[in-house]
Amino acid sequence: MHVTCGIDWAEDHHDVALVDADARLVGKLRIGDDAAGFQDLLRLLAEHGDSPETPVPIAIETSRGLLVACLRASGRRVFAINPMAVARYRDRHTASRKKSDHQDAVVLANILRTDAELHRPLPGDSDLVKAIAVLARAQQDAVWDRTRAHNRLRSHLREYYPAILEAFADKRERLLAREARAILAIAPTQAEAARLTRSKLKAAITRAGRQRRIDAETDRLLEVFRRTWLRQPALVETAMGRQTLALLAQLEAACQACDDLAGGTEELFLQHPDAEIITSFPGLAVLTGARILAEIGDDRTRFDTARDLKAYAGSAPVTRESGKSRRVSHRRIKNSRLAATGRHWAFAALTASPGAHNHYNHRRDTGDRYYAALRNLFNRMLGQLHHCLTSRQPFDEAIAFAPPKSAPLAAAA
Repeated sequence: MHVTCGIDWAEDHHDVALVDADARLVGKLRIGDDAAGFQDLLRLLAEHGDSPETPVPIAIETSRGLLVACLRASGRRVFAINPMAVARYRDRHTASRKKSDHQDAVVLANILRTDAELHRPLPGDSDLVKAIAVLARAQQDAVWDRTRAHNRLRSHLREYYPAILEAFADKRERLLAREARAILAIAPTQAEAARLTRSKLKAAITRAGRQRRIDAETDRLLEVFRRTWLRQPALVETAMGRQTLALLAQLEAACQACDDLAGGTEELFLQHPDAEIITSFPGLAVLTGARILAEIGDDRTRFDTARDLKAYAGSAPVTRESGKSRRVSHRRIKNSRLAATGRHWAFAALTASPGAHNHYNHRRDTGDRYYAALRNLFNRMLGQLHHCLTSRQPFDEAIAFAPPKSAPLAAAA
C-alpha cells in the first residue's frame, strides 16, 4: 500500500495524518515536540509500511526545526510545502473554508499523493554545508543589523552633531569606520568634541588602528570639530549624547558579530571541496563564495539543469501571458539571500573579469537598466557556476566569455 504522510507543525505539538493511494485516512496522531513524540511518529510510520528501503514520504510546511532535522537524518524524503500552496489545496477539499490542524495534516498528505512530482524534497546536503549555511546566514543577518544600527545612529547624529558627520563624510565606511566609533565613544556631543585636546584625539585614532598620516588626520579632525556649528541647548545635547552612547553600543555589537561570524564562516568554507571551484570565479571572495554555497548546497541532484538554479535564484525572467497580453519581468518569488549575494557578485565581477564587463556593457547598450543588466550578468555566471560544479572544473575566462562563433559562409552556387 502506497502511503503518504502530512505533518501540521506547531510550537509544542504536531498533528500527523497518513493517507493511502485511494485518499483514505489510514492513521492519525498528535505528537509532542520532543524525543518521545518523535518515537511515536516512527512507530506510526512503521505500522503502515515505512522501512529503510521504502520510507514513507513526508510533507510539512517548514524546512527548519528539530523535527525536520531528525526526519532528514533518518533518510526520509521530506517535502517543505509553501503554506500559501497548502491554503489553495485546502479549498479543493472543503467549500466552507473551515480549518483545523488535523485537516491541514490530511491536506499535506494528499498533496504528496496527487502532486509529489511537482514539489521538490529537501536537498541531501552534507553536514558541512549545513554548518556553513548556519554561519553564513547569521553573518548576513549581522551585516543587515549593522546597516540598520548605522542608519539609526546617523539619523540621530544629524539632529545635534553635524561635526562628526562632516568629519567622516568623505570616508567610504562613514560612521562604520573604527576611528569614527572611537571618537564618538570619548566625545558623544559636539561640545565635548570641541574640547578634545590634540593628544587625546591622536590617542583615540591610534587605538582605532590607524597607522599612517596620524598627525595630519589629527589636525584635520581638530579643525572640523572647532568650527562654529549649530547647537542644541546644552541640557538637550547632553541627553542626546547619552542616547548616542546607547546606539553606539548596538553598532559596536553588530560590527563585532559581523567580524566573528565572518571568520567562522570562512574557516568552514575553505574546508569544503567546492571552495576552490567557487572562488575561481571572478568577483567571488571567500565570504561571498560561502554565501553562494550555503544557498545552493552540495547536493548536485537538487538542480537538474542550470535553468532550475537560475529560477531558484530569481535571476531568470518570468513570463505572464493571458490572451493577447504577454509580459516578461523579473522574479519576485526567489531565494532572497542568494539574489542579494548575486548582486554583489555581479558588481564585483565587473572589475575582475573583462568578459563580465563586456557582457554588462552589451546589456546596457541594448536598453537594460543598471539592475537589469547586473541581474542578467548574474544569470549568466550562475549558469557557468552550475556547469563548473557539475563537471568539477574551475572557471576559465576564455571559455566562459568566448566570442560567438561566426556562421560558416554558404558555398558558392
